[in-house]
Amino acid sequence: MHDDERSHHQGLQQDLRVLRTMADRRQVLRLMAGASLIPLMGCGGAQDDGSALPGDSSSDATACTRIPEETAGPYPGDGSNGANALLLSGIVRRDIRASIAGATGVAQGVPLTVNLTLVNSANGCAPLEGYAIYLWHCDRAGLYSMYSAGVTHENYLRGVQVTDSAGKVSYTTIFPGCYAGRWPHIHFEMYPSVASTSNWRNKVATSQLALPKTSCDEAYAATGYAQSVVNLRNISLATDNVFRDGYATQLATVTGSVATGYVAELVVGIAR
Repeated sequence: MHDDERSHHQGLQQDLRVLRTMADRRQVLRLMAGASLIPLMGCGGAQDDGSALPGDSSSDATACTRIPEETAGPYPGDGSNGANALLLSGIVRRDIRASIAGATGVAQGVPLTVNLTLVNSANGCAPLEGYAIYLWHCDRAGLYSMYSAGVTHENYLRGVQVTDSAGKVSYTTIFPGCYAGRWPHIHFEMYPSVASTSNWRNKVATSQLALPKTSCDEAYAATGYAQSVVNLRNISLATDNVFRDGYATQLATVTGSVATGYVAELVVGIAR
């Protein structure tokens, strides 16, 4: 049981003390059964199984919390661990399903649109314009382009977008698979500008987006995701080595279906 879950059972006074110290905490919870009476801190909410709480969405929040800093993992493709997709011609793009710069592979899978909104958690959630967000994830087989055996010559499912005046970016991609040992997720790094992406040391934050279990179960019923069904049975948000210490500000709100494609939405707070 997380510390915040224990606090939930210690009465209203303890709950209010926790609320006052939540600015740098990684977990958001409902403090009372009548949650509609108390504004939520953070950019969303979730249950332990990764499904959204009734009525939760990024628009429910009245304040935002800084998203946790997370590892870029062993397959960043930003030059910090060998391969560097950020130097490829055409890497600034919305549709990241196809490889670029002479590579010809196209990632197959259930369509997914990822919409991120970058805001300043140190300034009233003001939108951050002109920032470059580099996003990447595995394919439906759990493989990472540029690194995994069989796709080392591909660079699909990697791309950069620049935030607009509302702090928004959007990517057209596929629903990522679930590989052994990790909850289904998407990586992203934030840079102050497109020009600054030439060196990974210029990034100002790195984090990961988690996908809700209900959406994963639906997507993994589609062709090509059979191994993801097996892997998902053996992992949970509570046991994942990245999300187990809190994921409320990282769990996307997902809508859609296998037939029409999915849309994942997340508000990303960073201190600037």
